[in-house]
Amino acid sequence: MFTGIIEGVGRLIARAPRGGDARLHVDAGSLPFDDVRTGESIAVNGVCLTVVAFDAASFQADASNETLALTTLGGLADNAALNLERAMRPDDRLGGHLVSGHVDGVGRVERIEPDARAQRWRFSAPPGVLRYVAKKGSICVDGVSLTVNAVDDAGFEVALIPHTVANTAFASTAVGDAVNLEVDLVARYVERLMGAGLMGAGLMGAGAGR
Repeated sequence: MFTGIIEGVGRLIARAPRGGDARLHVDAGSLPFDDVRTGESIAVNGVCLTVVAFDAASFQADASNETLALTTLGGLADNAALNLERAMRPDDRLGGHLVSGHVDGVGRVERIEPDARAQRWRFSAPPGVLRYVAKKGSICVDGVSLTVNAVDDAGFEVALIPHTVANTAFASTAVGDAVNLEVDLVARYVERLMGAGLMGAGLMGAGAGR
C-alpha cells in the first residue's frame, strides 16, 4: 500500500524487452534510497512495481504486458520524469489516502490554468473511472493523492499547490499527456457492498446481536 505522497522524482533510464514483456530501469533521483531491498514495492507514476535489482542510484523492475498496455508505462519515453513512492510502513503517517498502486484507467491532461499561486488542472477520464469520482473525494493521478474540486461526465478538476508542482513530475507534465488514474479504495468497496446487499440491515443485524 501507498499514501499518494510522492517521496522523490526519478527518470526512466531504459525500457528493455524481456521474454515478451519489459524490464524498466529507473533512476531513483531524489527518492530516499539507502535501505532499498530486492523484492520491495515502489510506486512508479502510481503503478506498484517490484524491485528486482538495484544499485546506489537506480533500480530495475519488471512490467507485464498487461501493465504496459493498461498504464502509461508502455508509452513513456526514455528520460521521462517519474513520481516515486516506496510502500508505506505500519507506523507511517497517512498524509494522502490509501493507494494500492493498481491503476484503474488512463486519462489525459485537458487544461492547466493559473489559480492565484496554485494551478487548476482538468483531466479527462474513462466512464468506468468517473463513476467512482466525487467532488471533494480523493483520486490518485500518476501516484499523487489529490482532492477532486469538480467532476462531470467527461472529466474532473483538481487544484495543485506550488509545492506539489515543484516536487512531482507534474512540473514536466503538459496538456495532452496521458496519466495513470486510481480511484479511492473506499468508493470501490462501498459499491461492492451495496451490490451484494451487505450495506444496511445485514451488517447492522450482525452487530445488534452482540
